[in-house]
Order: sequence, then C-alpha cells, then structure tokens
Amino acid sequence: MSFSDLYDSGFRQRNEDHFAAIVRVAMSDNIITNEEREFLDRLAHHLNISKEDYKMILKDYKSHPINPPISYDRRLERLYDLGRMVYADAALGPHQRALLERLGVGLGFSPLNVKYIVDKALILVSNQVGLEDFKEEIRLMNR
Repeated sequence: MSFSDLYDSGFRQRNEDHFAAIVRVAMSDNIITNEEREFLDRLAHHLNISKEDYKMILKDYKSHPINPPISYDRRLERLYDLGRMVYADAALGPHQRALLERLGVGLGFSPLNVKYIVDKALILVSNQVGLEDFKEEIRLMNR
C-alpha cells in the first residue's frame, strides 16, 4: 500500500485543487518559467500528484475550482507550508520571494501587505520556527 492510498479521494482532490490553484498563480503572467516549472515538479511530488494528473492540470488548470482557505488560521497554515517549500527550494534562488508573494495573494492575503507578510514568513521559516509560533508572529504583525 502506498502512502497516498492512506488518504481518501477527497484528500487527493483537495491536493489536486490546491496544486491547480498554484499553477494558476504561476500562469498569471501567461508563462511558467524554468524555476517555476522545477518548483511545480517538486510540489507535485510532495502533494502526491500523479504524472498523468500533473499533465492534465497543467493543460487545463482552470477546470479546477479555486478553494482558498476561508479561515485566517488555514491561510496561515498554508502560507507556512508553502513558505517552507519555497525557502527549501534553492533552485528558485532570487525568485523565492516573488513566487511566495504571488502565492500569498492566491491564498487571499491583501496585495497591499503581502510583501510584508512574505518577508516575515521567510524570516520565520529561515529561523525554523514551528507552526504555532509562525501563526502567532504573523498575527502580531497584522494588528
């Protein structure tokens, strides 16, 4: 039994929808750069997206619904996860911040302050803070 078999189809569908939303953000400028493609490849692997589903999502990413987290806590949790992935992805280099800003807007953070949220998120991730400390620090920042 594979790791992905442990999860129900709803979990897999949420991962596919989440991945499609990130592809949509990457395509917001009508092009996926090599760095973004490499990040998407690694993200698909992390989310257990099959190669067939990966190809289908890239071809028709708009067919997946956008389901940004409704609660602020869930947005912070996704930002934390994405921040850790982006930070750990040395291949992105200087594009880390820009990609995370675009993903932050896609998560529902305001375009007016997403730069500050991302800056703080990357600092926290680089300091290897845990999820609860991350959420608290971002909350304090937004007061």
